[in-house]
Amino acid sequence: MNAPTLIAPKGHYSHCVTANGLVFISGQLPVDKLGNAMTDVAFQEQATLVLANLQACLDAVNCSKAHLVQVRVYITDMENWPLFNQIYASWIGDHRPARAVAGVAELHFGAALEIEAVAISA
Repeated sequence: MNAPTLIAPKGHYSHCVTANGLVFISGQLPVDKLGNAMTDVAFQEQATLVLANLQACLDAVNCSKAHLVQVRVYITDMENWPLFNQIYASWIGDHRPARAVAGVAELHFGAALEIEAVAISA
């Protein structure tokens, strides 16, 4: 399924796939609703957009952040990790899903971060 508030994927994937009571959310990048890669903006703006896209995927399957069970973050500059952690903590609130963070050399469109997640179906 694809989130109706996000641009349709141009690759061979879906925003979300449900299977056996789980929702698998594809990696979300800082891409706006028109499909523009917003990689020339500050890290904070990229992170906020990526989390908004993740929220749009959750909304599309009638889930909330409380349904998240695992979040994986790929980040190209670990110096941005403390800032991301603040932004993420503010977004996620008191919920504490399992989380992994991986420093990577490069992401599509030159993005600073990408987030994928797994949630329990609502």
